[in-house]
Amino acid sequence: MASVLVVEDDANVRTALIRELSARAHVVRSVGTAMDALREVTQAPPDVVILDLGLPDLDGAEVLKMLRGVSDVPVIIATARDDEPEIVRLLNAGADDYLIKPFSAEHLVARLSAVLRRAGRTGPTAELRVGGLLIDLDRREVTLEGQSLELTRREFDLLAYLAARPGRVVARRELLAEVWRQAYGDDQTIDVHLSWLRRKLGETAAKPRYLHTVRGVGVRLAEPASDASGGASGGADSP
Repeated sequence: MASVLVVEDDANVRTALIRELSARAHVVRSVGTAMDALREVTQAPPDVVILDLGLPDLDGAEVLKMLRGVSDVPVIIATARDDEPEIVRLLNAGADDYLIKPFSAEHLVARLSAVLRRAGRTGPTAELRVGGLLIDLDRREVTLEGQSLELTRREFDLLAYLAARPGRVVARRELLAEVWRQAYGDDQTIDVHLSWLRRKLGETAAKPRYLHTVRGVGVRLAEPASDASGGASGGADSP
């Protein structure tokens, strides 16, 4: 699990990269212009950047040069350009790897892992623990008090996202954007998945232990204060 910034102006390619990387438990942000990429790297540095060369405002080679002026973040060039002298030039200019489109998700993930290992940026631990909950991000497995839970892909993604931010109230808009990859949507979608998760965690909206709905704000996952307390929710609304 690592923080990845995808710099790609093609919406279809960007969506595909986000989907594949998120499915492997990486935290993915994306932008479509050079200026936005530079802003993201300086304000919230990722563990690695995947950089397309054909950006609308600046050529990717210039972006690489500018990135190297402000950050040592690993950069993987991902482009359709296959000119060998260009590849050599960009690697010499500071790129950590170079992928020629089209490439498979498995190829990208393997290169990404290798770059992170070389840079010593393996990202957060592959396991998340909150109370009796243990979430194995690599195996995509969850246990509660040692008992395995059968979760759907979306349930796992939702639980893992909340568990990576224990105690923090996560806004519904953020969940839609980061877990469902939607700029907007129906809150009922979140409520339904929370309801399913609660059943599997052995709790209810009225008596939460791990999943707490904060009315009008969002959702918080936290370690139970005690088994006897029932976990005060701070104002539960819909399931």
